[in-house]
Amino acid sequence: MTSTQQLPSVEDVREAMKDVQDPEIKKPILELGMLKNVTIGEDGLVTVAIYLTVAGCPLKATITKDVTEAVTKLDGVREVRVEMDVMSDEQRTNLRKSLRGDSADPVIPFSQPGSMTRVYCVASGKGGVGKSSVTVNLAVAMAQRGLSVGVVDADIYGHSIPRMLGTSEKPTKVDTMIMPPQAHGVKVISIGMFTPGNAPVVWRGPMLHRALQQFLADVFWGDLDILLLDLPPGTGDIAISVAQLIPNAEILVVTTPQQAAAEVAERAGSIALQTRQRIAGVIENMSWLENEDGSRLEIFGSGGGQIVADSLSKAVGAKVPLLGQVPLDTRLREGGDSGTPLVLSEPDAPASKVLREAASKLTVRARGLAGMMLNVTPTTR
Repeated sequence: MTSTQQLPSVEDVREAMKDVQDPEIKKPILELGMLKNVTIGEDGLVTVAIYLTVAGCPLKATITKDVTEAVTKLDGVREVRVEMDVMSDEQRTNLRKSLRGDSADPVIPFSQPGSMTRVYCVASGKGGVGKSSVTVNLAVAMAQRGLSVGVVDADIYGHSIPRMLGTSEKPTKVDTMIMPPQAHGVKVISIGMFTPGNAPVVWRGPMLHRALQQFLADVFWGDLDILLLDLPPGTGDIAISVAQLIPNAEILVVTTPQQAAAEVAERAGSIALQTRQRIAGVIENMSWLENEDGSRLEIFGSGGGQIVADSLSKAVGAKVPLLGQVPLDTRLREGGDSGTPLVLSEPDAPASKVLREAASKLTVRARGLAGMMLNVTPTTR
């Protein structure tokens, strides 16, 4: 270095880092108070000290890479060295307050009057209809549209979302706040992230309610556009808890063409009559198997999805649309096993096109009262 005048200033380094974000919180690290200090040596060595939220931060390598790339662009910088420190308990508390407010009790942001997050509860009357596969592919398709998307694996007993999204990461705890892992651009939380191996969850109703409440209130979701909840089959404790915790959530019913399955799916959708939730629509899965000659083999019969949509439309007094019919495709199942949803691995597959179209309908639909069960009682004079 021939002249110290060629060296950047501390302010230059801070300015270069202004767009470097924490990969979990998705906010600038300067705004989060994560920059400890900057030291600039006469030989062009710039040392940047960063506070990590926790010692075992799983994405510290990403932070190191992003900081190094940003500061290296400055003139006069020969080398960038990133050092890591860990926030104190007081710093973590202040960070949590800056993100979630100073409320002593956790608040579910999606149930607040000003929330702009659209919440969809993906429900089915019975298991085995592909509800989780539909949830995962819808979430990824929505994220591909540039939306901020989160998924709650609310099927506590039969959790499968982490595998289907291809993530084995654990959540990070910051003070009393939980940072959810991300996969394919989707934030996700599941009870499977807190249990060892494939251990079963053996809980009664009150514990299920509390777990769901923690997923919604203690997890830092950020500014989500869409939140999808993969509900367990049927109309049990979780479905009732969701209606209590997020009364503005909308129900998305998944069924198969089989009429016996459709009758059960109607019950899952009809819970909206009691909870006064809106029914967003119906998706029919496993609709047919397309043969090589272009003909269709309707293995599970036909018409179940439309039957459910028509029946629910009549029940709520408003149009409940059939959002799509997803054909049978072994690659959809394979994607669930491998952790790469079909809309990513085979975007041109017929099933992918149907799921992306359904995602489009759910994301561009204007807000309104049509189909919403209003808590009013008619009176006579």
